[in-house]
Amino acid sequence: MQPTRCLLKGRSIWKGPNIVPLPISRPAPGQKPKPIRTQARSATILPNFVGLIFQVYNGKVYNDVVITEDMVGHKLGEFSQTRKPFIWTRN
Repeated sequence: MQPTRCLLKGRSIWKGPNIVPLPISRPAPGQKPKPIRTQARSATILPNFVGLIFQVYNGKVYNDVVITEDMVGHKLGEFSQTRKPFIWTRN
């Protein structure tokens, strides 16, 4: 699969990937990366995001998401749950 095609996944080629301009700064070696706070759940994860920490808004709180190589091409919102699981308890 072509590298650009794996970033699109269900989006037409002439539109390109949905890239949101985010304030990305690389930390100095040996320092912990500062989390990037965003509400852009539809932003596509790019290869240069690997190793960064994003705080993605789910409608109530910001959830920490550590980007790995397996996440490239997906959306940020896929890794921040918006609904709590329904648990039925009997008393």
